[in-house]
Amino acid sequence: MRDDTEDPNYLMANERMNLMNMAKLSIKGLIESALNLGRTLDSDYAPLQQFFVVMEHCLKHGLKAKKTFLGQNKSFWGPLELVEKLVPEAAEITASVKDLPGLKTPVGRGRAWLRLALMQKKLSEYMKALINKKELLSEFYEPNALMMEEEGAIIAGLLVGLNVIDANFCMKGEDLDSQVGVIDFSMYLKDGNSSKGSEGDGQITAILDQKNYVEELNRHLNATVNNLQAKVDALEKSNTKLTEELAVANNRIITLQEEMERVKEESSYILESNRKGPKQDRTSEGQALSEARKHLKEETQLRLDVEKELEIQISMRQEMELAMKMLEKDVCEKQDALVSLRQQLDDLRALKHELAFKLQSSDLGVKQKSELNSRLEEKTNQMAATIKQLEQRLRQAERDRQSAELDNRLFKQDFGDKINSLQLEVEELTRQRNQLELELKQEKERRLQNNRNIPGKGSQKPEPKMDGKHKIQEENVKLKKSLEENHRLQSHPVDEQDQPLLSAKPQVCQLCHEDSSLSKTVCKNCTGTFCDACSTNELPLPSSIKPERVCNPCHKHLMKQYSTSPS
Repeated sequence: MRDDTEDPNYLMANERMNLMNMAKLSIKGLIESALNLGRTLDSDYAPLQQFFVVMEHCLKHGLKAKKTFLGQNKSFWGPLELVEKLVPEAAEITASVKDLPGLKTPVGRGRAWLRLALMQKKLSEYMKALINKKELLSEFYEPNALMMEEEGAIIAGLLVGLNVIDANFCMKGEDLDSQVGVIDFSMYLKDGNSSKGSEGDGQITAILDQKNYVEELNRHLNATVNNLQAKVDALEKSNTKLTEELAVANNRIITLQEEMERVKEESSYILESNRKGPKQDRTSEGQALSEARKHLKEETQLRLDVEKELEIQISMRQEMELAMKMLEKDVCEKQDALVSLRQQLDDLRALKHELAFKLQSSDLGVKQKSELNSRLEEKTNQMAATIKQLEQRLRQAERDRQSAELDNRLFKQDFGDKINSLQLEVEELTRQRNQLELELKQEKERRLQNNRNIPGKGSQKPEPKMDGKHKIQEENVKLKKSLEENHRLQSHPVDEQDQPLLSAKPQVCQLCHEDSSLSKTVCKNCTGTFCDACSTNELPLPSSIKPERVCNPCHKHLMKQYSTSPS
């Protein structure tokens, strides 16, 4: 079963696709570079030269070969000559091309026609008119050629964009006959660093298409070189044969010349003998002379024929030598083109290896980034769970705070009047205490004055004075206790449900049972009263975000509970 890649139709379709892609790249690059340049283009502009080379390859694709004396000739000048019949405006271009003195080949005329059409900004119009007449193009192109298929119409449509370009060419000093039409792919190759995802894949696909086209073109050039080499060998054999025939003809001419000299000598001898001899012998000698003249005339005619044939052979030899020189020049151009194509193919291979290496490194980077992303997602999930738990605890703390504020408001509502009455009572007691202290002082002064007046009665009645002191001390202790209770009620309002009133709590430490400490602390966990030594630790509680002071037993219990909790 034959491979599809060996099918001529498949190969032609592949060539059409590659040429269309190259035309797209060339036209796009030419428009972008011309707009960035911002001036009129000339024949030395590299992107413009490459555009004409690509257009030449497109017009040559599938072109029928015409047999001539020098071999098969493929020229796209024939189809371009038809444009003046389809579009009258193109007659001026055709006449200008034919009048150019430096153009000697049909290829040069076709190149000049393309340049003049671009200067007129009507290249797209002319190509569309030519492609629409496929019955005329069938005389010059194969049925599956680019100009006969859909790709030709696409390229003609792309040429409309070139109307924005201003170009100016000088045809007289330019050698269009001997230019080498080789596509420089290095102008269309781009580095993969500026690429991203889909753009990098598109560039790799374009490069692979270009590589396939270069390989296909290389194969065609190899076949062309082999055909030309075979023609050169055949021409060398024919030249050798013609040289041998020329040598034989020269030898024959020399022989004829010698015979003619001999005949002339014989005729002169016969004439002299006739003059000297008798008249009766003149008749026979005249017959011999006429025969000799007849023979001489035949030999002269034969010599003229040989000289004419020699001239023909010499002209053919000159033509063969000219054809050999042209073939050698064509072979040299093909070899140069082949070398440049091989260089471009090597560059493409190097670029392909570089892109493959970058692709591997990018895959490795993507893999590492995906692993890092998965780890970050796990950490994000963990953090989300922690945040959710913290939010739950925050909502619970907020609910506890709101309930505590509500209880505080209720406590203030319930005990506000009592606190005010206690404050008034404390003020009254303080006033009474001050009054009693004043009276005590006056009594002391009075007694001291009496004791001075009556020295014998100083120690008879000590008890009343001592009883007065005890009463005053007791009143002072009561006032201090009431003040402390009032101060606790104002500064530490607590919930009735969670703990009893501070006035009802014992003033001794519940852990060491000592009352030597002046300041007592209430544990925020168990609401017990402890001294400073037994409540030195602080911990965050479920009812409060900030750390609160707790007793030592609650601290141990909570630390054990927090250490065993999973959150």
